[in-house]
Amino acid sequence: MIDYTDNFDLDEDYEPCYTERQPLFSDKEIIIRSGGKAMVIRISSAFQIFVLLFFFAVMVWCAYSYHMYNKSGRILLNKDQELVQARDAYVDLMGDFVAIQKNIDEVLNSSKSKDVERYKRQALLVEDKIKQLTTDKGWADNKTIADKASFNEVALQRDLAAAERDALRDQLKEMETAVQNIKKAEMEVFKKVESIASKEISKIKSAIAKANSSLKQQGLYYNPLANSKKKDSKGGTFIPVSAIDLQDKAIIEKISNIYQAVDDLEYYRETVKSVPFGKPVWSYWVSSKFGVRNDPFNRRATGHKGVDLAARSGNKIKVMARGKVTQVKYSNTGYGNLVVVDHGNGFVTKYAHMSKIYVTKGDQLDINDAVGEVGSTGRSTGPHLHYEILYQGRPVDPMPFMQAKIS
Repeated sequence: MIDYTDNFDLDEDYEPCYTERQPLFSDKEIIIRSGGKAMVIRISSAFQIFVLLFFFAVMVWCAYSYHMYNKSGRILLNKDQELVQARDAYVDLMGDFVAIQKNIDEVLNSSKSKDVERYKRQALLVEDKIKQLTTDKGWADNKTIADKASFNEVALQRDLAAAERDALRDQLKEMETAVQNIKKAEMEVFKKVESIASKEISKIKSAIAKANSSLKQQGLYYNPLANSKKKDSKGGTFIPVSAIDLQDKAIIEKISNIYQAVDDLEYYRETVKSVPFGKPVWSYWVSSKFGVRNDPFNRRATGHKGVDLAARSGNKIKVMARGKVTQVKYSNTGYGNLVVVDHGNGFVTKYAHMSKIYVTKGDQLDINDAVGEVGSTGRSTGPHLHYEILYQGRPVDPMPFMQAKIS
C-alpha cells in the first residue's frame, strides 16, 4: 500500500482565503502603463450608473425619434394621397360643372327673361373664378378641364341615354303586360261572342227541329242546308288579313271560329226569314186543331188542314215569314176572304175568313207585314182565322211553328 502522505509536507497552521463578491457597480480601477510608468484611473460606481443611464436615454430617444419619423412620413404620404384625390375630384367636379353649364346654356338660350340672363352671368363668373383658382394652384389647366368636361359631357349623355333606355324598357314591359291583358280580354270577348252566336244558332236549330216534328208526321223533313250556297265549290269563312297578321295561333283560331259561327248564324237567320215561325195573330185561343175533327155544322168527322184561331173581329193578321202574295180572292169553297203567300222555300201559308184584306196579288211581304183583319166570312160560325201551313204542297200542323221561338 502506498502512503501518499510521505510526499507532502502538511502545514498544520494553513487556513483557506475567501474573496468577497463585489457589487455590479462597485468602484473600478483602470491601470494604464506607458513609458515605464503606470497611471491608475478610478471609476466610481455613481459615474458608471450615470454613463449607463445616459446611453439608455440616448437609445430611448433614438427609438422614439425613429418611430415619430416613420409615423409622420406615413401621415404625410396619406395627406399627399388625399390631396391628389381631392385634386382629381375637383377636376371631375369642374368638368361636370362645365358640362352641365353647356346643357344649361342650351336651355337658357331659348329664354329671354332678365332673371335667366342674370343667372347666366353669375354662373359664368363662378366658372371663371374656379378656373382662375385652379390655374393659380397648378391643379389643372384650362385644356385639362375642357377635355374633362368633354368626357363628362359624353358620360352625362351616355347616362341620360341609359336612363331613357331603362325607362323605355320599363314602358315596354308595361306595354307587354297591357298587351297580355288585352289579349286575355279579347279572348274573353271572343268566347262571349262565339257563345252568343252558338246560342242563337241553337235556338234556330231548336225551332227547325220543332217544325220538323210536325213535318215528320207527313213524311216530310226540312233541311235548311239542302239548297245552301255555302256548299258550293268556292268560298269559306271571311277572315281579314289584319287578323292573320297577328301571328297568334290561339287568337287566329278563335277569330276563325267566331267568323265561322257568325257566318253560320247569318245564314240560319236569313234562312228562317222564309219559314213561318210565330203567331199570325197576337191574341187568340185555339177553337179547332189540325187533323181530324167534328165539322161545326154537321158534326161529322172530317179532315182539318189548318188551325182555327178564334179572336176578336178586326184584329190584324200578320205574316211570320217574308214571301210573295200569290192569291187574293173570295173562295166559294168555304174559306171566304182568302190570302195565299208563297215563301219561296217550299213553305206556303193560307189566311181565311178575313173581314178585310190589305194586300193584292204580287205584293212582296216582309215579316210582320199585315195581310188583313180577323173576320167570319165564308163557312164560319164566328170571327176567327183559319191558318194553314203547307210544305212541298202538303198541309202540316201549324202549332209547332207557332210555338217555336227563334229570338
